[in-house]
Amino acid sequence: MSQKPGKRHLVIVESPTKARTIRRFLPSNFRVEASMGHIRDLPASAAEIPERYKGKDWARLGVDIGSDFKPLYIVAPKKKSVVSNLKSALKEASELYIATDEDREGESIGWHLVEVLKPKVPVKRMVFHEITKPAILKALEDTRGIDENLVDAQETRRVLDRLVGYTISPLLWKKIAPKLSAGRVQSVAVRLLVLREKARLRFKTASYWDLKATLEHRDASFEATLRQVDDVRVASGRDFDPDSGQLKPDLVLDRNVLVLAQAEAESLAERAAAGSWRIDAIEEREARRNPSPPFTTSTLQQEASRKLGLSAKETMRVAQRLYENGYITYMRTDSTHLSQEALKASRKAILERYGEAYLSPKIRQFSSTSRNAQEAHEAIRPAGTEMRTTEEHGLSGVEGRLYDLIWKRTVATQMAEARLKFVTATIVVATGSESAAFRASGRTVLFPGFFRAYVEGSDDPEAALDDRDQPLPPLAEGDEPTCRGVGAEGHETKPPARFTEASLVKLLEQEGIGRPSTYASIIDTIMARGYARKGGNQLLPTFTAFATNNLLEKQFAHLVDTEFTATMETALDDIATGSREPLPYLRDFFLGKEGIENRVEQGLEGIDAREISEIHNEDWTPFVVRVGRFGPYVEGIVDGERKTASIPPEAVPADLTREELSVLLDDGATGDAVVGQFSDGQPVLLRRGPYGPYLQLGDDSQAGKPKRMSLPEGVDPDAITEDYAVALLSLPRGLGEHPESGEPVEASIGRFGPYVRHQKTFASLTQDDDVLTVELARALELLSPKRQKSQALKVLGKHPETGDPIEVRDGRYGPYVTHGKVNASLKGAQTPETISLEEALDLLAARAATSGKRRGGKRRSRKAS
Repeated sequence: MSQKPGKRHLVIVESPTKARTIRRFLPSNFRVEASMGHIRDLPASAAEIPERYKGKDWARLGVDIGSDFKPLYIVAPKKKSVVSNLKSALKEASELYIATDEDREGESIGWHLVEVLKPKVPVKRMVFHEITKPAILKALEDTRGIDENLVDAQETRRVLDRLVGYTISPLLWKKIAPKLSAGRVQSVAVRLLVLREKARLRFKTASYWDLKATLEHRDASFEATLRQVDDVRVASGRDFDPDSGQLKPDLVLDRNVLVLAQAEAESLAERAAAGSWRIDAIEEREARRNPSPPFTTSTLQQEASRKLGLSAKETMRVAQRLYENGYITYMRTDSTHLSQEALKASRKAILERYGEAYLSPKIRQFSSTSRNAQEAHEAIRPAGTEMRTTEEHGLSGVEGRLYDLIWKRTVATQMAEARLKFVTATIVVATGSESAAFRASGRTVLFPGFFRAYVEGSDDPEAALDDRDQPLPPLAEGDEPTCRGVGAEGHETKPPARFTEASLVKLLEQEGIGRPSTYASIIDTIMARGYARKGGNQLLPTFTAFATNNLLEKQFAHLVDTEFTATMETALDDIATGSREPLPYLRDFFLGKEGIENRVEQGLEGIDAREISEIHNEDWTPFVVRVGRFGPYVEGIVDGERKTASIPPEAVPADLTREELSVLLDDGATGDAVVGQFSDGQPVLLRRGPYGPYLQLGDDSQAGKPKRMSLPEGVDPDAITEDYAVALLSLPRGLGEHPESGEPVEASIGRFGPYVRHQKTFASLTQDDDVLTVELARALELLSPKRQKSQALKVLGKHPETGDPIEVRDGRYGPYVTHGKVNASLKGAQTPETISLEEALDLLAARAATSGKRRGGKRRSRKAS
């Protein structure tokens, strides 16, 4: 290295973990500090606006529109101590190295650091895509300056997002409901969810039947499916329109295709079972499969969702830890390129672990196929030149599983192609006056190739994986297999599948909407704002999402158009390369004739709130569904009078029926019922709310919030007795003392149903348990596994400041240390058995320092600060 030993060098990165990893590779005269992400951003609230700007009409936006969209950057209160620490460290340094991530966000963080710290020493920008000693030392020698174009692109994106969010959101508050938000990419993603749900609303299920025969030949059984009756092909799923659910319009019944009803299918099955079967034709073909490209950000999110059940947010959090600890290359990338060292390491690993037969004869490289792909980085792969496995690194838990996925995908890219043999047999059976043709298919893996390491998952849970053998027995034309039975099978067309996180990420990338590095936060925001919720692995859009999309499509059609949004990404890319100026683009976007400002002003005057919040579905007629300030509701005529009733927030638009809406209105029209009197003389009311029926002690005229209790699932509201109602409102029940702690054990009903509790440990009751009769012994049985799970694996000692214990526990993502409300995952080779109190204190201190971190903020030169 060219650095002189006597000099002091300051290196600034984003996080403490990254700082600790880099520190290991640098000489002692290098000091590495963390900025904890962005040190400044646009004001997050009115309280953060400096006094000298509070009177300005643009201050709420944090962007001075009249002064060429100048951003107002402020150092957040939580970051002032960080800035003070960095300034102190800079005083002792003769050089400053900005070592933030090699992307627009990282470039922007670096620019803000320079603007705030105002260093009087040389500033060097060092970039790397993996945190290994060779990469860090090389980055020290090959530095550059801050890339102003990248910073401009990031600042433009930040300003665009602020303009959209802060100008359109108030319109949503006024016309639909409070606390809603609009976002440049978020709103397009919501629209995609809504469009898919509307397709499900329009969908009409059709049924069709086929036959499945169990045949036997040479002591081996196999299955065959009906394909043809006489000369007419039997309908299968592909003959039905995926959008409408009905038979495709270009098909003529009984001429092009035969749609069997249940009675016809069962009758044909009886005749076929009694007929004589003969192999009419055998077809064989070989196929080759090539491995998928190495991971990009979006494909890693998709595959981690399919194979590991991780959300996009969880995937990025775990990948960030792997990167900062030096295990993988940079995890925000849309490049599928592999470096020469990665290719060499992968091919070496294949030879050592699988042998030469499994090595691809030629090196494989891949090119990105997504729109607006940026080839700024390598693909995501194991860092370094050794291609070490999970076991060799000592990784475990979710970090180990994600690393293993990345290792296998990378290695598979350089493995030999897989070879498969497919055999299709056509079997004919004479059933008297007609003949039926069945088809049986088999698959054999002739050579597994890259299947030995990796097989890509699928969004379809019923899809077979390529590496599974499903062979047929040896068959030849003219063979006469024995029929062991024929069964009729009914099928229904299925509406378009709702998006999962994986499939939404895939579509966003295909359409060029947003950037893969932002998908996790986009999905997180959609759910946090009440536009969608998770149902299993599906993203379920809410009625609020429908109403919001109604307004955005009416007033800001271009903003939620996928092509327009993709074009915006291209514009930002052009700014990043210096081929486009940001200011004209911002002026046109916000101040143009069809700009955001004009469209918002027109919307405030011209949009009818009642009309825009209505959700149309002919199957709900004559009822009307709208979204109000307190959530979705249904309106209709009950006993000659117009009534409204709240729709439960967990209801999903495409699953809601006219009959269910009728029940909601009937229940709402019933009103409160007095079911008895409590011991203190107050009435016990049976009421119906958006979450279903519940009991209330006293009416709403009393001071304070009245006591309420939900009815247990399955309890008929009309069968509630006074004694039962009083017993529920008397909960919680004391069951006795815990034999170990002497503390009370209670039973009650909570948000998620009936439960038992001891101290801070809760356990749900099963359907066979009754919250009013459950006894202490049963409660202890339910609490035992929960209590064991919540117990510490190990107590390391007391915290030197608080005196509270520091414990090691086992969590969903592997072992972690905990103190108070701060949890920190174990790193690298640390295990519950080997970690020391000092190491735990370091982990907890780093975690506590990052707990308040906020991401955001960007720049351009000469901006207000």
